[in-house]
Amino acid sequence: MSLTIDPEAIKEVSARVATHYHLMPLGYRGNVLRVALPPPVEASLLDELRVVLRRDVSAESAPPEEIEKAIKEHYGIGAATLETLAGRDAASEESSAAVVADDDLEGARDASVVKLVNQIFLEAYQSRATDIHLEPYADEFHVRYRIDGILYDAKFSDSLKRHQSAVISRVKIMADLSIAEKRLPQDGRIRVRVEGKDLDMRVSTLPTPFGEGIVIRLLTSRQLLDLRHLGFAQEDLSTLESFLKLPHGVIFLTGPTGSGKTTTLYSFLSLLNTSEHKIITMEDPIEYQLKGITQVQVNPKIGLTFAAGLRSMLRHDPDIMMVGEVRDLETAEITIRVALTGHLVFSTLHTNDAASAATRLLDLGLEPYLVSSSVLCLIAQRLVRLVCDSCRRERPVTPELRAEFGIDPAAPAGPLFEGKGCEACKGTGFRGRTVIYEMLPITNDIRALVMSRAPANLIQEKAVAQGMKTLRRSGWEKVSRGLTTPEEVLRVTLRETA
Repeated sequence: MSLTIDPEAIKEVSARVATHYHLMPLGYRGNVLRVALPPPVEASLLDELRVVLRRDVSAESAPPEEIEKAIKEHYGIGAATLETLAGRDAASEESSAAVVADDDLEGARDASVVKLVNQIFLEAYQSRATDIHLEPYADEFHVRYRIDGILYDAKFSDSLKRHQSAVISRVKIMADLSIAEKRLPQDGRIRVRVEGKDLDMRVSTLPTPFGEGIVIRLLTSRQLLDLRHLGFAQEDLSTLESFLKLPHGVIFLTGPTGSGKTTTLYSFLSLLNTSEHKIITMEDPIEYQLKGITQVQVNPKIGLTFAAGLRSMLRHDPDIMMVGEVRDLETAEITIRVALTGHLVFSTLHTNDAASAATRLLDLGLEPYLVSSSVLCLIAQRLVRLVCDSCRRERPVTPELRAEFGIDPAAPAGPLFEGKGCEACKGTGFRGRTVIYEMLPITNDIRALVMSRAPANLIQEKAVAQGMKTLRRSGWEKVSRGLTTPEEVLRVTLRETA
């Protein structure tokens, strides 16, 4: 069920009362205020509410989760805590002739501020958010959650702006950052336990004209997926696993930030993490702690760059190495030479497709023979949102959609699906994500093109002729299986001629 609520009735009940009694004002029946309460509704509770609200009250039973949802929707997250802070501020102003600026440290230690920040974290975790954005503006303080790759505004009272400084300081204290330093970016980590699970949060601050903006990346063990559960087709998974069994060579993953490259790399490592292998990683930052793997954090301030770290890693007799990202010629050259000397190496590049990764390595300054003789496979990937299982419904396949994906209009096609929007997916029609990808093995024909410095479009044409699925074609396979929507695939892929 969903509650029908009169906005005028909300004005009768403060957020603190609604939260304390776990009730939601619904409306009026004559002069009687109707409220929703979880069962059983006791007469003594109604008598108490009549005294507190100073008016006649009637109650209707409603599921606790519906009441909780309505309180968050109409009052905002942490509304009772914000009311407490607002009341305390008002009392402080009345008792003092001069209003002084809040002390950041004292404000951050305030029990209500601590509770408010915890509520922000808990709501993010329960919403399956991967990032929390705290964004200060001239007259507003926004909180946004990234869920399934898309940013959504979190509903908070407008009074949150008054406590911006205290909230930011609290987060910085938890991340062991300097609250006195507000002019330079800072990075830190927070480790907490939420609902019985360890939650590792990566914190980054950035100075703005209206205060420090903060982005918090949420990392949990539930995000560490087995390679077989990421969304690779069985035949491609078999090909990939055959590459992972080779004693040396390089596998590059490409794609923009947030395309799931790190998750795929960690899945490689998890599959290979046995007592027979010595695995060392060089990362910036270390996103997941993996037992049995030696992980090194890059620190350019003290000279520990990817290139410098790679040289030292070789002296530790590794079998398998992971380099977080190839950013320059020096790192690329050492990575390639490490593979040529008998090591299996994984790394990432920032290119839009798999074929462009080969030309990118040449553009960095590598010789074609080094690339063609060491690289095993290039994989480009994106993440697309999955249609919500709770509200999925059929939709027609139009000729325009077929044309957009290069599908033969005469080819048979089953029904497509989309999400209508429901409580489980918070009205978005999507819940969860899967990978779409293009996998380009370096065959003899591809090696010849690399050696001749052929452009990316010729490399892609040859790869497609040899059976490679482009990102969009991989996406269409997920669409035709009812896993995602055509619009979602189009959103994350470039227009393709193939």
